[in-house]
Amino acid sequence: MRTRVRGWRWRRNPLRRRSDVVEAWTVVVTALLLFVGAPLLGAATAWWGHGQAQAVVAQQRAERHRVRATVVDKTSEALPTGELGGQGSYRASVRWSAPDGTKESTTARVPANTRDGDRVDVWLDSHGRSVPPPADGAEVWQHSATIGSFTAIGTALTVLLAHHAVRRVALRHRMAEWDRDWALTEPQWTHRRA
Repeated sequence: MRTRVRGWRWRRNPLRRRSDVVEAWTVVVTALLLFVGAPLLGAATAWWGHGQAQAVVAQQRAERHRVRATVVDKTSEALPTGELGGQGSYRASVRWSAPDGTKESTTARVPANTRDGDRVDVWLDSHGRSVPPPADGAEVWQHSATIGSFTAIGTALTVLLAHHAVRRVALRHRMAEWDRDWALTEPQWTHRRA
């Protein structure tokens, strides 16, 4: 039966080595960094990412505007170009009236179920090119949560890797200390001369 003595690395005893004390302090620092440092760093990074994403969204809203356009040419053989609002989208020619009354047209992504003559919302930049809509609040929060989570996970993995490296070095030093002490003790036990 094995008995486990808690805190033996902290008590003064003849079996305690310097490497034991280093390893004990490493466990304390690792626990502190894992349970306090990594979450705080993740939260700080998420906060920073949220601010940056809000600035990008504000810039997008200032540079882009929405127009109501009519689909004028959508071929049925068009290939899907991605998702628009959670559904498949296609490229199609659209036409709208500018504020000065002139007719404008461009190629834009439209939902897959639209037909010629349907009216759709199209986002344009200052040069009249079709662009995606500005990010919404959910995308900003998703971006922030992702950055914060990956920062916290990366920090935790780095701390665990450093802890593992310190434990390996401490074990190597502990074994070297045991070998030195055994070289001194063995002749007394076995009555051999070194």
